[in-house]
Amino acid sequence: KQERAMTKKQSWSVIVFCYNEHKTVAKVISDALRVLSEMSDDFEIIAVNDGSTDGSDAAIDGMAQEHEQVQAVHHSINLGIGHALRSGYDNARCENVVAIAADGEFQMEELKPFAVLPERNFVSFYREVNTVYSSYRDMLSLTNRKLNKLFLGMELRDVNWSNIYKNADLKSLNLVLTSSLIESEICAKLIKRGHKAIESPSQYLERKEGKSKGGSLKIVWQAAKDTFKLIRVVRAFK
Repeated sequence: KQERAMTKKQSWSVIVFCYNEHKTVAKVISDALRVLSEMSDDFEIIAVNDGSTDGSDAAIDGMAQEHEQVQAVHHSINLGIGHALRSGYDNARCENVVAIAADGEFQMEELKPFAVLPERNFVSFYREVNTVYSSYRDMLSLTNRKLNKLFLGMELRDVNWSNIYKNADLKSLNLVLTSSLIESEICAKLIKRGHKAIESPSQYLERKEGKSKGGSLKIVWQAAKDTFKLIRVVRAFK
């Protein structure tokens, strides 16, 4: 009975967060549909359009009309990665939850080894080889890792890539942040609770279309303002 329980398929929520990625968002959603259909009998894709102005909203609505598993969530204006993630996490209903950017740089097949995720575990994917980042983006990533280690006691290699969480854990964390540091808040709180971080190497696919927004001044400024709040929130968390 215990063996059968361990191999039972788990349900999945994949959040595809999008800001001006109309050339790739439909393919990312299609790839997610294909991979999830191989992993689970119960899954959903929550496509969060964060105030796109390039037609991404129409591409997302088209996928939602074509596939019942796709749910569209629209922000009327661009609020930033943190708000997009929060919208996805708040709307997720399935057991396992992962957020993936709509730029097509994450290899969807990398989810398959974790189709059945044990309780009190979460997965932190890290980019083994990163030839895409500029020296500026490398500096931002290094600063983030150093701050996480120094102030949060967290030594994950790449907390801002993609992470798989148990939805029940997410819902119990009383999340506070709304910037890109939301992933640091989640992972630090889970580790503080004694959950195991499974770090898994990830292939960083080359972007085919569009430009990266992760290092924009708006996102960096939001994260900078949230840094001290993150430290206070995690240290106070029990």
